[in-house]
Amino acid sequence: MTGIGDTLKSLGGTVNTRLRELMDVMCEPGILKDAMNYSLTAGGKRLRPALCLMTAGMFGDAARALDFACAIEMIHTYSLIHDDLPAMDNDDLRRGKPTNHVVFTEAYAILAGDGLLNCAFEVMLKYALENKDKQPECIRAMSIIAGASGVTGMIAGQAGDIAFEGKEHDPDVLQYIHTRKTGAMIKASVLSGAVLSGAAEHELSALETYGSCICLTFQIVDDILDEMGDQTRIGKTPGKDAGADKLTFTSVYGIEKSKKIARRQTDMAVKALECFGQKAQTLSALATYLLSRDR
Repeated sequence: MTGIGDTLKSLGGTVNTRLRELMDVMCEPGILKDAMNYSLTAGGKRLRPALCLMTAGMFGDAARALDFACAIEMIHTYSLIHDDLPAMDNDDLRRGKPTNHVVFTEAYAILAGDGLLNCAFEVMLKYALENKDKQPECIRAMSIIAGASGVTGMIAGQAGDIAFEGKEHDPDVLQYIHTRKTGAMIKASVLSGAVLSGAAEHELSALETYGSCICLTFQIVDDILDEMGDQTRIGKTPGKDAGADKLTFTSVYGIEKSKKIARRQTDMAVKALECFGQKAQTLSALATYLLSRDR
């Protein structure tokens, strides 16, 4: 396949196939499974699991990271279900479809999110137990993912997003929120794949810089699309963040300066990969892709 878009599509297909297998094994038929699958199979870029597989493939066999990549997507999907709830962002559209609570009620949306979070750790633990020779790497990868999705990572970012809604637009607070709410799991996706394939510490350090930079690019572009995007392309209600007076890059810096910051972060991400040479060509192309995406 040619082009980063095709690579993402191919990796996404691999992840989708494995997700279906895992859900069929782990979940009993019924409304809870239906609610979980509704959001898990609703589409999306599969960026986070793709990053996990890409970095695993740089240092070894990407297939050994597949279940961890699926677990990351389960965690991401759970966060979207809860993020859309009336008590949070109160959105009724996600990936071009009615949100989970609109279809299944708030109660089942909460349970579907809880279920996906727990399934994610069941999947990773099962893999670790079945691959005793890789247990140290599995445990370290799980620790990275747990920290990124927990109360010092994604959840802390979401709490900050709520706490500073409608308040002074402070750049430091903006950085705090988005490096956690969005950035932590993107960076964890990069690092966990590399850890599973035995990357050295200096290699992990370079990838951490890369992950930190692309997550900011991703969020900045997301904020720009929220303000300027077309609902039919971005698959969610545009202008929601501005309407709720949320802290975004565009509200703090404006659109043009936000674009400049995103370009700078992309350049830094690509530079961080120079130590890997051609081996990091796909990751480098992905950084550029994230800067130019329109959905």
